[in-house]
Amino acid sequence: MNDIAYRDITVGMTASLKKTITQADVEKFAAVTGDYNPLHMDEEFAGKTIFRGRIAHGMITGGLISAVLGTELPGKNTLYLEQELKFLAPVRFGDTLVATVECIEKEDRRHKLVFKTVVTNQNGTVVTSGKALVRKR
Repeated sequence: MNDIAYRDITVGMTASLKKTITQADVEKFAAVTGDYNPLHMDEEFAGKTIFRGRIAHGMITGGLISAVLGTELPGKNTLYLEQELKFLAPVRFGDTLVATVECIEKEDRRHKLVFKTVVTNQNGTVVTSGKALVRKR
């Protein structure tokens, strides 16, 4: 786990985390959150939708962004304040995702940082994008 000091973070710095999404990940996420939407859990139902099969919960990608912020950049002692997310493409079992954060703004008075957040799949398709606001202690 990284612990990058606020003073050492510069606009333009990036960090990433890579994860392949499995059916087990989706089942565990559903168990933790209680989100058993049939789009994620029922192949027969999901097969009749525009997705033509089960898809992962969009918020799993939000969790990957959180992991990058909390463990890589800024890392330890990061307080997550806000997150905007746009879910742009479905995530399927077996997709390998890369969650990337890029510092785009610093507010020195309160040690706040704004990050551009992007999650792409193995084909380079952006599946989730947004912005995060954190405070580095």
